[in-house]
Amino acid sequence: MRTVDVARHAGCSVQQVRNLERDGVLPPATRTGTGYRIYGEAHLRSAVAYRALAAGAGPVEAKRIMRAAHAYPASDLLALLDAAHARLDTERRELALAREAAATISGESIGDVRPSDVMGVSELAGALGVRPSTLRHWDAEGLVVPRRTSPAGPRRYFPDDVRDARIVHQLRMAGHRVASLRALMPELRGSRRWDEVTATLAARDASVDARSRALLDGAAALGTLLPPVG
Repeated sequence: MRTVDVARHAGCSVQQVRNLERDGVLPPATRTGTGYRIYGEAHLRSAVAYRALAAGAGPVEAKRIMRAAHAYPASDLLALLDAAHARLDTERRELALAREAAATISGESIGDVRPSDVMGVSELAGALGVRPSTLRHWDAEGLVVPRRTSPAGPRRYFPDDVRDARIVHQLRMAGHRVASLRALMPELRGSRRWDEVTATLAARDASVDARSRALLDGAAALGTLLPPVG
């Protein structure tokens, strides 16, 4: 096959095929006497496997996996695949926890505030398991803004601030970007749009499903390149 044939069948550009060969994702191509590349079935299968793995684990990790595949069994290929699946499993479990937390937080009532209900920066950071600098960043971004009980007093988080911080923490762990949270959090404070939080977590779930399927497809394509077991 020519470079253009591999590109067409794998769904990528001619330049990307050349780049993938350069990066070790495709095995080295043979060349004609005039220097033209000649590709075979293994090159096409490698390109197809890479595209699926890139969708499932990201392009950097996909290249590592493909290079390991060409060196198999003298490589850590299987460990790399296991690690990619494990990362998706961790993300899936964290999303499940985020959904549970969001449901719990949304149902909490905030009654009369007692002095013991108000938290300082270090206290809230410890309760959430984040650094105080993270809370200061959220403050600077307008996500969770603490208050002062006096002009020169320390910054304090009241119960509704703590609840906002817990929401931000869960959504950040679920992959929500700070920029989008800047738009979402004022809405949550005003009307508590929990349907949007639920939709955000559901979209992340769908993304994990898609990447998990892509990783499965990539592993299947990769299997056609490996020598038989036994």
